[in-house]
Amino acid sequence: MVSDVSGTDGQISFSLRSMTGFASIDGTHEGWRFSGDIRSVNGRGLDLRLRVPDWIDGLEPAIRKVLQSKLARGSVTLNLRVSRDETQPEIGLNAGQLEATLAILSEIEFAAQNKGLSLASLTAADVATMRGVIETREADTEQTPELRDAILAAVSASLTSFDDDRAREGAALAKVMDDQLEQILDMTERSSQAVGSRADAQRATLERGLSRLLEATEVPDEARLLQELAMIAVKTDVTEEIDRLKAHVDAARVLLDQEGAVGRKLDFLMQEFNREANTLCSKAQSNELTTIGLELKAVIDQMREQVQNIE
Repeated sequence: MVSDVSGTDGQISFSLRSMTGFASIDGTHEGWRFSGDIRSVNGRGLDLRLRVPDWIDGLEPAIRKVLQSKLARGSVTLNLRVSRDETQPEIGLNAGQLEATLAILSEIEFAAQNKGLSLASLTAADVATMRGVIETREADTEQTPELRDAILAAVSASLTSFDDDRAREGAALAKVMDDQLEQILDMTERSSQAVGSRADAQRATLERGLSRLLEATEVPDEARLLQELAMIAVKTDVTEEIDRLKAHVDAARVLLDQEGAVGRKLDFLMQEFNREANTLCSKAQSNELTTIGLELKAVIDQMREQVQNIE
């Protein structure tokens, strides 16, 4: 199931899944009751931890196979309890013991009559309370494929709710990250404007310095001076960083709209975002551009925290 979140313009659609989710398991089968839950948190890969009855033959590997077919990442814990339904107690009549009891009662009554004694009449309830006539039978723990299949069906049904829960959480995360990408794009545009202002100031400063040097008594090597100026221009040029930041925003939006597990790709992309922001700060050489770079790093860190929860 794909979970979508539409913005006010109706054009934003997300298909991400969070690694955080929960669903309960509940069901019955011919006097058996099973209950439990599935829950997960974020993880580097798919880590399955199953706590299920080991006396049901083949149950754990079957559940593990179902989970692996549906999930890609996350630390997933499944707890399952199976018990006899208490509303259906297993009691029965011990026919052999009843026969023996009635025979003994008949002998007692015959002996009493021979001695002229009169005994009170016994009721069925009286006989039922005699030892061994009514017995509590142990629960049947036969390894039936039907019980295992019923449990697997309940687990599969719970996985649907579990997946829906992760999809809702993933859509909410994607919306937050889309807003953060808007902030990053806005800061990138502000960086471009700040670079233009910085360039004018740098050019004026360099021209004043060059003019003083050329007016000095000892005229410096003009070719050498131009080479140094060119090196300074290269070291302070952030055009490529700004272009790459814009490209990363586009790439992130494509991933946000993809189905399947994209968390690792987004995590790698966040490293690239951070690298460009660091370079931007190191080349800033202006208070305005440095301030924007630091704001950019803060938003990128916040977004990376969200990415850690994406499957």
